[in-house]
Amino acid sequence: MIRALIPVADGCEEMEVVMVADTLRRAGWNVILAGLHGTAPVTASRKIRIVPDARWEELDLLSFDLLVLPGGAGGTKALCEHDGVQEAIRVFDIEEKWIAAICAGPLALHKAGILKGRAFTCFPGVEKEMRRPDRSDETVVTDRNLVTSQGPGTAFAFALKLIELLENGPAAAKVRSGLIY
Repeated sequence: MIRALIPVADGCEEMEVVMVADTLRRAGWNVILAGLHGTAPVTASRKIRIVPDARWEELDLLSFDLLVLPGGAGGTKALCEHDGVQEAIRVFDIEEKWIAAICAGPLALHKAGILKGRAFTCFPGVEKEMRRPDRSDETVVTDRNLVTSQGPGTAFAFALKLIELLENGPAAAKVRSGLIY
């Protein structure tokens, strides 16, 4: 069974957390929402509360196949400032494990130093914060073990691409069909 880890903090973009986690769980994956500040409910960007499944610091990070970084201004700031998340991004990249980021989430990849020389996309305008004019206009971009996407409206395409890459096309097609997507 594929294991996916999604770190969550106040200000995360709820659609990107919930839609991605739900879609991956529909594929039968073990998806863990990890609270960066414990298991207290997180208040997302539109004031929807999300309850983490576990505490970030209690997890064996290398037991996961995929690290998914949602966007949202406050959540992304927390991902950029959290030493454990930054270290996990670098270790996942060195180990060639899958890393995915959506919306403003690629800012955390930039902060970790793994975007250099790679194709990526993000929420339009976020690339300016990275001083990277080379953002792709594609909905979802894959470069080796890195998958990026643009925002809440691309969350289903993003999650389905992850299923396709980590499992296979038929698994993604089955989930896509069940979503009427």
